[in-house]
Amino acid sequence: MKAVTANRLEDGVVVYLSNDNDWTSDLTKAARFENDDAKAALAGAEARAGEHAGAYLIEVSDAGAPSGRETLRETIRKDGPTVRLDLGYQAEASS
Repeated sequence: MKAVTANRLEDGVVVYLSNDNDWTSDLTKAARFENDDAKAALAGAEARAGEHAGAYLIEVSDAGAPSGRETLRETIRKDGPTVRLDLGYQAEASS
């Protein structure tokens, strides 16, 4: 399964294309596609380039977690910096 991911232009947050063709920052709410449907979803997202930067496809599991060979990269993009827990998404979660 694949999902479409990008960074929101407004604030740089990692976003995913949802089933209602909107953007969500929650990977578990991302739409999942196979093969040609994934390519079509990516093309549709790229046509909306004014909303985001750098849309591309990622491998996801049925549970809504990154999978495949890009797992570490996508986990860091989703969860934030790995060196200081007082910055990024980790800091917001502990507040």
